[in-house]
Amino acid sequence: MSLIGALSRLSLQSSALASRCFHTTTVLCAEPLKKKKKIDPQVIKQREDRKKKKIEKQIRRLEKNARQLKPVEELEVPLELIDDKAKRLRKLPQLNGAEQETRALLIKEWARFKHNEKVADFQIIDRLLQSQNKALDELRNESEELYQAAIEVDLQLLAVPLKGPVSTPPIKNYVSPDGDYNHQSMKWE
Repeated sequence: MSLIGALSRLSLQSSALASRCFHTTTVLCAEPLKKKKKIDPQVIKQREDRKKKKIEKQIRRLEKNARQLKPVEELEVPLELIDDKAKRLRKLPQLNGAEQETRALLIKEWARFKHNEKVADFQIIDRLLQSQNKALDELRNESEELYQAAIEVDLQLLAVPLKGPVSTPPIKNYVSPDGDYNHQSMKWE
């Protein structure tokens, strides 16, 4: 009877105290381990030897074929082109010293021209940036609000609406392949 009295007193106490007294754990579903079958050490050794022999055989095969390069079909020159090589070969005339000199001078003159053109473009860009910065400084001195409005990015500046076909028109009487794929890469052994 004393046990029932103690339990009844516990139920009358506050739920906070009762929650501190009782603890639960997760259910552990375990089963005893299976006994390992005893395997003959000779059988284990035979298995390991077979694995070793297989790996050694693969290594020997790779070493034997290591010096052979796989042919690349894209790099092979067709026989027709080899036969037509004499017909297709152009015979360029030999340039004399004066002609070589004029060509070298032309190349140098062209390089000088392109350099001057690039320097002129950079100078124009520098002048434009300086005038823009000067105008922005003047605007800032006038009004901070106008300056902030001027440096704000205008997203509508390049808003070009483009309309066109969203998909290509269907081809009449076209039978689509249903996922068939023929793998055509060559195997070299």
